[in-house]
Amino acid sequence: MKEIMTNELMEKIKNNENVNVIDVREDDEVAQGKIPGAKHIPLGEIPNQLDKLDKNKHYYMVCRSGGRSGKACEFLEQQGYNVTNVDGGMLAWTEDVEK
Repeated sequence: MKEIMTNELMEKIKNNENVNVIDVREDDEVAQGKIPGAKHIPLGEIPNQLDKLDKNKHYYMVCRSGGRSGKACEFLEQQGYNVTNVDGGMLAWTEDVEK
């Protein structure tokens, strides 16, 4: 599984690269703040939301610490999606958040 550090992801965002972030945390966690522009799909809903994802795009998966997003990455890779896990998750995110 591919991984990226939060500071590397932030650089991509700051450089206006086309970054697709999916936050797999639960609603109450996301209400505390998410990476600006991230799409919220709770981990348990990922299998039912595959039609909303494009296999031609690269997705960066994030959760609180990297565990749930790692599970999402494993599942999505098996389905043929191009995904990268955000190592350390939101606990390691030091930049601004969107509420």
